[in-house]
Amino acid sequence: MSPQELQDAVTNAGLSANDAWMLASSALVLFMTPGLAFFYGGMVRTKHVLGMLMQNFFAIGIVTLVWALVGYSIAFGPDANGFFGGFHYAAMQHLGDPTAIGSINPQGSGTHQTVFVAFQMMFAIITPALITGATADRLKFGAFCLFVTLWSILIYSPIAYWVWNANGWLFKHAVMDFAGGTVVHANAGIAGVVLALVLGKRKGWPGGDFRPHNVPFVLLGASILWFGWFGFNAGSGVGSGSLAGWAFLNTQIATGVASLAWVVVEWLRDGKPTTLGAASGAVAGLVAITPACGFVSPMGAIVVGVLAGAICALATAVKGKVGIDDALDVGAVHLVGGVLGALLNGFLATTDVNPLGKDGVLYGGSWSVLGWQAAGVGATVGYSAVGTLILGLFIKYVVRGRMTEDEEEIGMDEVLHGESAYRYSSVSGVGAIGATSAPSFVPEDAQA
Repeated sequence: MSPQELQDAVTNAGLSANDAWMLASSALVLFMTPGLAFFYGGMVRTKHVLGMLMQNFFAIGIVTLVWALVGYSIAFGPDANGFFGGFHYAAMQHLGDPTAIGSINPQGSGTHQTVFVAFQMMFAIITPALITGATADRLKFGAFCLFVTLWSILIYSPIAYWVWNANGWLFKHAVMDFAGGTVVHANAGIAGVVLALVLGKRKGWPGGDFRPHNVPFVLLGASILWFGWFGFNAGSGVGSGSLAGWAFLNTQIATGVASLAWVVVEWLRDGKPTTLGAASGAVAGLVAITPACGFVSPMGAIVVGVLAGAICALATAVKGKVGIDDALDVGAVHLVGGVLGALLNGFLATTDVNPLGKDGVLYGGSWSVLGWQAAGVGATVGYSAVGTLILGLFIKYVVRGRMTEDEEEIGMDEVLHGESAYRYSSVSGVGAIGATSAPSFVPEDAQA
C-alpha cells in the first residue's frame, strides 16, 4: 500500500467513525423534543397537557419539512454575504458539494453532508419547540403551526448562518458558541418572552392556581433532556475525537452542579428543596454549558453550573414583577441561561481545551473576546426580539391565534383537539375500570 493509499484509508476510517457518532448524536437530539414535551406537559394544568404535548411533537413534523425545503440552505448555504446562505441546497439539492460548516474542531474532524443535514435538523426542530413553554395554555394550534413555520425560516436559519456558517459575520469575528447558547437558547428564550407579552396573560394569572399537574412528568422530561443533551453538545464538534469528550464531560459537570445550586437557592429562600427545582436547575445547567462545553475546562464548567443554577433560580421571580406571563419560565431558563453561558466564554474559554477557540479574560485573553461574545448575544437577542414581535402581532391580530377566556377555561385539550389526557371512571359492577356505563369525570383538584 502506497503512503497516499494508507493516508486515504486512515482518513476514510476517521470519517466513518465521525459519521457513526454524528448519526447517534442526531438520534439523541431528536429524543430531546419528546423529553421537552413531557417536561412542559407536566408543568401545565390537566386540561392543557395534550395541547402542550401536541405542539412539541408536531414541531418535529413541521420543522423537518421546512428544513428540507429551505431551512438548511439558508443556514449552511455557500452564499458569502455574511447574513444569508441562499438557496443552493433548497429541496435537498447538491448535497454532494462541499458545505460551509464553520470548523470549531482542531482535530480536523468532519462528516458527510447528509449526516450534517440530519444533525442540524434536530437542532432546528427543538429550538421553536422551546418557545411553547412561554405561551402555554393560550395559543391556538393552527396559529402555532404558522408561527413555527415562519419563525424557523425567517429567524432561526439566518441566525444559524451568522454563528455557524464559515461565511457568517459572527463566525468570522470568532464568536464562540459551541452548541447553541445564542442560536438556540437565547434566540428561543427572547422569542418566548416577546410572544408571551404580545399574547397577553392567561386568565387568572398571577393570582390563580397554576401549579404543575404532574411533577413526575417534569422529572421524566428533564431526565430525557439530560440524556439527549450529550448528543446535542458532544456531537457539535462534528467529530468523535477528544473534543467530543471534553464537551461530554463539561456537560455532565455543569448540569449536576447547576441542579444542586438551584435547589440550594430555593431551600434558603423558601425553606424546602423541591423536585421541580432540581429538574429546572438541571435544565438551566444544560442550557448554560451549551455554548461553552467545547471551550472551557471542567473547573470552568463548575463555575458555569453554579452561576446558572443560582441566577436562573432567582430570575424566575422577575416575570411576576414585570407582569409578563412567561408560563413555564422560558425566559428565566433559556434566555438567561443561554446569554450567561455565551458571555462566560469571554471569561472562561481556554485554548488548552480547544486551540481553535480563544483564551478568555481570566486566561489572559483580550477584553475584545468578551466584547464580541456580547455582540453575538446582542445581535441574536435583538434580531429575534424584533422578528418575533412582528410575527406575534400578525398571529394575534390577523390570524386571531389567541384563545378566548372561555376557551382557556375549558382547556386546550378539549377545545383544540377534542381529547382529554385523563379520564377517571368509577368501577362498574363487574369490576371493569372505565366501562362505557361509568360516567367520566375529572376531579376539581386535577383541573386546578
